[in-house]
Amino acid sequence: MTHQPKVNLSPVVSDEVRKTTCYMCACRCGINVHMKEGKVAYIEGNRDHPVNKGVLCAKGSAGIMQHNAPSRLRAPLKRVGERGSGEFEEISWDEALTIASGWLEPLRDNAPEKLAFFTGRDQSQSFTSFWAQSFGTPNYAAHGGFCSVNMAAAGIYTMGGAFWEFGQPDWDRTKMVMIFGVAEDHDSNPIKMGIGNAKGRGAKIIGVNPVRSGYNAVADDWFGITPGTDGLMILALIYELFRAGKLDLEYLARFSNAPVLLNADPDSPDYGLAIRNDEGVPQVVDARNGQLADWNGQGVEPYLKGSWRHGGVTHRSVFQHMAEHFMNPDHAPENVADKTGIPANRIKALAAELARVAFDEAIEIDQEWTDFRGKKHAKMVGRPVAMHAMRGISAHSNGFQTCRALHMLQIVLGTVETPGGMRFKPPYPKPFTAHPKPHGKSEPGSPLNGPHLGFVHGPEDLLLDDDGNPKRIDKAFTWENPMSSHGLMHMVISNAHAGDPYKIDTLFMYMANMSWNSSMNTTGVMDMLTDKDENGDYVIPRIIYSDAYSSEMVAYADLILPDTTYLERHDCISLLDRPICEADAVADAIRWPVVEPDRDVRGFQSMLCDLGARLNLPGFVTEDGEQKYADYADYITNHIRRPGIGPLAGWRKGSDGEASHGRGDVNPDQLDAYIENGGFWMEHVPEEAAFFKPFNMAYQDWAVKMGFFDSPQPYIFDLYSEPMRRFQLAAEGHGRVQPPDHLRPQIKKVMAPLPIWYEPLSDAGSTEYDVHALTQRPMAMYHSWGSQNAWLRQLHGRNPLYLPTNIWEKHGFKTEGEWARVTSPHGSITIPVAHMAALNPNTVWTWNAIGKRRGAWALDENAPEATKGFLLNHVIHELLPPKGDGLRWSNSDPITGQAAWFDLKVKIEKVDAPEVAIPDHAPIKSPVGKGPDQLAWNVGGKK
Repeated sequence: MTHQPKVNLSPVVSDEVRKTTCYMCACRCGINVHMKEGKVAYIEGNRDHPVNKGVLCAKGSAGIMQHNAPSRLRAPLKRVGERGSGEFEEISWDEALTIASGWLEPLRDNAPEKLAFFTGRDQSQSFTSFWAQSFGTPNYAAHGGFCSVNMAAAGIYTMGGAFWEFGQPDWDRTKMVMIFGVAEDHDSNPIKMGIGNAKGRGAKIIGVNPVRSGYNAVADDWFGITPGTDGLMILALIYELFRAGKLDLEYLARFSNAPVLLNADPDSPDYGLAIRNDEGVPQVVDARNGQLADWNGQGVEPYLKGSWRHGGVTHRSVFQHMAEHFMNPDHAPENVADKTGIPANRIKALAAELARVAFDEAIEIDQEWTDFRGKKHAKMVGRPVAMHAMRGISAHSNGFQTCRALHMLQIVLGTVETPGGMRFKPPYPKPFTAHPKPHGKSEPGSPLNGPHLGFVHGPEDLLLDDDGNPKRIDKAFTWENPMSSHGLMHMVISNAHAGDPYKIDTLFMYMANMSWNSSMNTTGVMDMLTDKDENGDYVIPRIIYSDAYSSEMVAYADLILPDTTYLERHDCISLLDRPICEADAVADAIRWPVVEPDRDVRGFQSMLCDLGARLNLPGFVTEDGEQKYADYADYITNHIRRPGIGPLAGWRKGSDGEASHGRGDVNPDQLDAYIENGGFWMEHVPEEAAFFKPFNMAYQDWAVKMGFFDSPQPYIFDLYSEPMRRFQLAAEGHGRVQPPDHLRPQIKKVMAPLPIWYEPLSDAGSTEYDVHALTQRPMAMYHSWGSQNAWLRQLHGRNPLYLPTNIWEKHGFKTEGEWARVTSPHGSITIPVAHMAALNPNTVWTWNAIGKRRGAWALDENAPEATKGFLLNHVIHELLPPKGDGLRWSNSDPITGQAAWFDLKVKIEKVDAPEVAIPDHAPIKSPVGKGPDQLAWNVGGKK
């Protein structure tokens, strides 16, 4: 014992703690950044923060390595070699912005649509969309079109919000949670805490996912469903609930459009739409007197089985149409078992358990509340079944209808916005009618006539010119993708290269690694970015790109505008954009420069303030023509979106000069107040407003006070979607705006107003490719950022393709690390494989975004990410295989345009091991060089 070393068990870990918001995924947890001598020493979770309550994952802790990554860009760059060569020269910011404004100013003056401005996984979309709107281009969107628009749009059109950023399970009260297609990278800390809390109370967790990893590995029951068939299983569950009469009829009658009458006259142009009064208000039958009444009339008791005889036609309620639709024998468990891979008896048992928990274990809270019809409720009654879903059910060409079906399942059980069920996060819920419609009127020298993205109500809202051609380069809001609320970022480069619907001049992108893991048909996209026309000019004339790191996309740009790391800039996690709150409170947050950059870089948003002023964009210059916002911090503080409402809701200035939250005037000290409060602001929802938010007048009044609405917006859930029926009507020949003839059958089929299931569009191809292939994101990675991180690389430095037992044995694989050729209709890859038993028997999968191109991210050219890591993207295509009709059919959901990543089907062959994974693209030259063999430094103290 006398020779034991003396260890300091309480070392001084920092001389200052700066509290901000993490950026290592989109969870936006609160972090404590410990500083020594002005440098980052380490990062821990903020225990006071409403999102993570001190919990921090591997990604968040590794933020220090992200901040110090050798791949950080150091200065603006101008291309001096061919595109793709990675040959650049450093230039000053003044020269860089002079070049950028020199390219963009003529476009704004003459043809603003020639600018395509698309941003990746940033969290400032209310700002970047404002900039693009001021420029006047119709071509703006972020990454949602290939991430989760099916889930988000289906939820908003059906019930005013969806999962993750809009809602969450009531983890504290639920007794049964079903998770569908949820990977571990998004919202991971709250979900981990929630699952732990729920299981600790004895709640049952059920996972529905082809892959049993992460959350599904700790689930009490697992349904290893065949990819793309979740909708079939969900419709079978609804079938069983209808057949057994296990429906929350009172909830459906009061809080959904199930009692609304539908026009049953086939000769009417409104056939299939709601019966309305002269003021356009949908009608129900009032159970008190059997007469027609407004759906929202005071004291009205809507009758679910109401009907109205008029003009020789009987018009029936939505509920009666639902009963016929959902009780179709095609939906019976026996008839979906083979396709889903789930035996009928398991589906029936699950439906029975859902019903038992929802109705036999109902919970009550002794809290009075008043609904929008003036009815007072003595208690808040809850059905303690909660659901959560993400990309796994969304990224299919039938994903929108599948997500709608899942929302329908929750609603017929009465589990949305009730204790123990799924709860909305303020400022949601919002009816789709509270959101803007999309705008696309672009005129030289003028801002766009409204927001780019939104929610269409019918064909009249499509963004088509007088000849029926798309106004947007990605063809969003057209007959090909009518309800594409997030745009189609994955189609921008392909359409621009093809000149379909028109040519562009400048592609301006931010944090969108489109030449690698953020595109389908990766090799093809690289060819498009470098392709030249018959004159020797690039087909896409100019590319401006902004990123913090030397990603694969950097090599394909003509001008690089280097961003900061998240610890070096201001950011705003705004209620106008993607709020951080949980269901019991409203909250927003900031990031702020806890350290100053040691390179010649600028925060992207601050750079846009400068560039916007140089271009004389309205909103970015004063009446005197001076730059309006010095930087993004200035914008966050002083921008007014509408009276009393700005980017941040906390610590505004009231009429008395005191702090006002929600609404208020500009407070020049607002950012300081956030910093003093740990980087966030939060206000709890009043107890009488905590549940039944869409229908609860206490919540509606509070929402007006907080600035979510300017007037109360109570609404009912749209189980039957009139916008979708309006598109069907047009395809049937009604209305002023008509689809092209070749799309009429598709519109009639997929735009069904009650949820349906159809085969994924790619399944119409060859039967040669019969194995489903998926990607998932690991809990320790977030897109491509994480796999350059010195700490996180040790967890996931390479990625095999996981094969289920039957495929493993069929092809004679014996040991992990053997190799396979994986082929799709679009190409092949040769990659290492591994065995995994807990997997759907006809599905293979791998981790996404681990594979890197040689030379990128300052990694060694022989790094395992580049030699043993790989992407499935190489065998996915942005277009479906040709159908022989000469048309370019997007590999997307035909309703929203969401990229159908997960429709991929392949064949597997065992092959001898190559030296490296194939394809092996030539190394690209790194503008930042190669990182050191060992990355180490000493913060504070002696070296």
